[in-house]
Order: sequence, then structure tokens, then C-alpha cells
Amino acid sequence: MLLLLYSITVTAQEQNQTNTQNESESFEKRWHISGVISHTYIGSNGKGNQLFVPSWGLNIGYRLNHKLGIGLHSDIRADNFVVVRRNNNEEIERKYPLVFTLDALYNISNSLVLTVGPGIEVEQNESFGLARIGLEYEYEIGTDFYLMPTLFYDQRFDGYSTTTIGLGLAFKL
Repeated sequence: MLLLLYSITVTAQEQNQTNTQNESESFEKRWHISGVISHTYIGSNGKGNQLFVPSWGLNIGYRLNHKLGIGLHSDIRADNFVVVRRNNNEEIERKYPLVFTLDALYNISNSLVLTVGPGIEVEQNESFGLARIGLEYEYEIGTDFYLMPTLFYDQRFDGYSTTTIGLGLAFKL
């Protein structure tokens, strides 16, 4: 009986040590960089129509630990469009605006990441501050790469809101 108990204990310790080694090896690469292709939904283009605009993104993230990280997300809307300002129904033309956000990253599960943070939309006529909330799903396709479906909602202060859905390819550094 003692021999059986001893062998179970040794096997459990070896398994625990192997799991700990795998976790620490995968966490050694704290930096992540990704390219994202997406479409952004804009609720109104000034004429009551709905609009989808293509977008390109470049994201850089740093994992502080297994649950928390910070990220710099940037994307460009690859088109010109018109939106209506909510507070006075003024039409505003947007020409290839750039969006930059500094996000807190929280791993809800091993693969699902919540992003929240402030940002700015920069455009030649007028820039807007904004708040972002989003989800990213990290699907590993190798030791250093993963596919990353994304969903973001951006609310511009004194402006308009957008919803962006995309697919990224990320590399761990």
C-alpha cells in the first residue's frame, strides 16, 4: 500500500513539474505583435445609410503576467466617409482616419482577452478622443504564432461610434 501511494505521489509531482515548465516556457515570450485586417461598421454616413469601411491594424502587446497586459492598438480606416455628429446633427467628412488606443488586456480564459482603454482618432480636419472595449480570441497555430479574431467597439467623445470586426495574425517575441 505504501509503495502504491509513493508511486502516485511521484507521478503527480512529475506531472505538476512538467505543467509548470510548459507554462513558464510559453510565458517567456511576453511581447506580441500582430497585423489585423478588418471591417468597421459606422451606423450613419450622414444620409441615414449604414456603412462598412475596410480597416488595417497593427497591434503591439506586452504581458505583465498570465492574466494582465498592456497593448498599443492602431488602425487606419482605408476610405473616406461622412458621419453625423450626435449633439448637433452636423455632417463631418472623415478622410482615412487613424485610431490609436492604449489598452489594458485581461485574459478572461486561456484564449479570450478583454481589452479596455482610452484612445484618439486622428484625422486632418478634426480629431476625437475615444474609449474602446473589445474582445480578442487567441488561437495558437504554432509555438510562436496565433490567429486572432477581434471585435472592438469605439465611442468617440462628442462624435460617433464604430464597431470593428477583424482577423489578425500575431507573432510572439
